[in-house]
Amino acid sequence: MSSLFESFVSTPEVSEVLGDGAVIEAMLRIEAALARAQAGAGLIPQATAMSIIGTSKVELFDVPKLVRESARTGCLATPLVANLRETVALFNPEAVSRVHFGCSDQELVDTALVLVIRDVLKLIQTDLAKAIDALLTLALRHKNDAMLARGPLRAASVTSFGLACSQWAAPLVRSQQQLQAAADHALRLHLGSSVTTLADMRGKGPQVMSLMAAELQLDVPAFAGNGGHDDTVALACALGLLTGNLGQIALEIAHMAQFELGELTQVDTARTAVPGAKPVPPVAISQLCMVAQVAAQRVPQQVAVLLTSLSQQHGNAPGNWQTRLVQWPALLAASQSITSAVAQLVAGLQADTQRMRSNLDTVRASLSAKEGKVRFSNELVQLAAELTRGQVKALRQPQ
Repeated sequence: MSSLFESFVSTPEVSEVLGDGAVIEAMLRIEAALARAQAGAGLIPQATAMSIIGTSKVELFDVPKLVRESARTGCLATPLVANLRETVALFNPEAVSRVHFGCSDQELVDTALVLVIRDVLKLIQTDLAKAIDALLTLALRHKNDAMLARGPLRAASVTSFGLACSQWAAPLVRSQQQLQAAADHALRLHLGSSVTTLADMRGKGPQVMSLMAAELQLDVPAFAGNGGHDDTVALACALGLLTGNLGQIALEIAHMAQFELGELTQVDTARTAVPGAKPVPPVAISQLCMVAQVAAQRVPQQVAVLLTSLSQQHGNAPGNWQTRLVQWPALLAASQSITSAVAQLVAGLQADTQRMRSNLDTVRASLSAKEGKVRFSNELVQLAAELTRGQVKALRQPQ
């Protein structure tokens, strides 16, 4: 399938992390860590481990060939392990039997997926922090700038743009905390999920898992023999909440920026990507909002599929595991693209406070003097400013 259909709603950063080469490199890192841990636990000779470790380099493998072969076998681990054994045999035939020892294909792929998820989460968390900081900065800057508080099909009353920004930031801070908590449970090593692989390690399984987890900077499984995936699905749900919150912000910004309202514009901050080159204009508000809305519409379905996979689990039923593997890259790409888009969106926002006041005055003029006084009083604007200061202070406090 052509990447042209996905390129406008993805970023180069997430495309690189989710690329074939990056995934295979992650799998080879796991094989190297497995051999090193088993040597450290005395399960295999040090020379055998060094042969495996020295061969587990992505540059020694034909990545496109492995991808083609995986389409035939239905699992990327199968051709990768076969090719790794063939390569190890060229240098140390005695080490071949210890390649992928004590690890199933599913454990290898699941752990590689965890490494990929962690790399994408770093991108998401970086952009999310930028978006929160930009919104809180806008909140304090515009805490006293009055604007319409719009309700369903009508302008409800008055608020301030600063309060709107702090209210946008609040669910993002909650999502930030939820995402970190879910990641702390989900980013764990997948090994020892079956009696067979544990028996292969002759009682050294816990030691091997501890050494591997330390090298890969992952958590050790809560207990051996656990093959559940509810913790990673919980992480998917946290990503779903995040994209929903980001989608709401993008939709409201798009509404306020449309021609008829004109309350939000874009700061003209052309940047120079290469010294001496022509300045690159910022991405338009309309395009960033479009990217955000595409992701916000896709993610709920992706999360739903992952939730459904839990109830469809029966041992290693064919298709269920592969369904999860298909959904995760799409979910990660959409979640990262919307976070990046909204971070750029709020960083480049410029409030037209005069237009906000003009729109407010137009609505107030259509009301009776009594109703206008009640719904658009200066006291309400002052209250909005006080609420903004309190919310920003609370949201900036370390949790």
